[in-house]
Amino acid sequence: MADLSINPHQGRLEGQLGALAFTFMTSWPHVSSAAVEKGELVVRIGREHLLGFLTALRDDPRYRFEQLMDLCGVDWPQRVERFDVVYNLLSVTYNRRIRVIVTTSESAPVPSVHHLWPCATWWERECYDLFGVMFSGQPDMRRILTDNGFEGHPLRKDFPLSGYEEVRYDVERRQVVKEPVSLTQDFRDFDFVSPWEGMLTLPGDEKAHEVRQGMKRGI
Repeated sequence: MADLSINPHQGRLEGQLGALAFTFMTSWPHVSSAAVEKGELVVRIGREHLLGFLTALRDDPRYRFEQLMDLCGVDWPQRVERFDVVYNLLSVTYNRRIRVIVTTSESAPVPSVHHLWPCATWWERECYDLFGVMFSGQPDMRRILTDNGFEGHPLRKDFPLSGYEEVRYDVERRQVVKEPVSLTQDFRDFDFVSPWEGMLTLPGDEKAHEVRQGMKRGI
């Protein structure tokens, strides 16, 4: 009897991704690693060779990763190059995905890919705004989510959870004001009891209630 738990399509896809990983490791000397991780192809490369590699992924008929689906950052404060910049690409032609990762520091810019995928301008501005990663060659390097004049980068792990200051409208002064954040956290006692366990016993459910009580007492 055939093992129905094995998806033949998934097996073929992982085989194709494994073949691509082998090709990248043997054909691109600047690729530091390429492997299938949790069913996804992940490639790491130095940022100085990023543009050539991404151009090949888009244009080479063997790869055809036509779409940039996402560009995001990851903060590792303990590292010298504390940021990962992650590019998630999709090949519509072959119905497969790849994740390309480069590392950078607070001062070293990453080459912009807006000329390869115009949508990258949004993602690069967002990564700059939230992490502080700079992108060389990006003609519109402005914040995109935070307010004008905002200080800091909210998704860095050393950024305070409450922020530095708040912006609000002062009714008495009739103007928008900025002031240091002052949040008061009241003491709360958590009992970690499921709300379902505290429900009143409904008519006709007495036996179930007794079973629940017996389980809580270890009977």
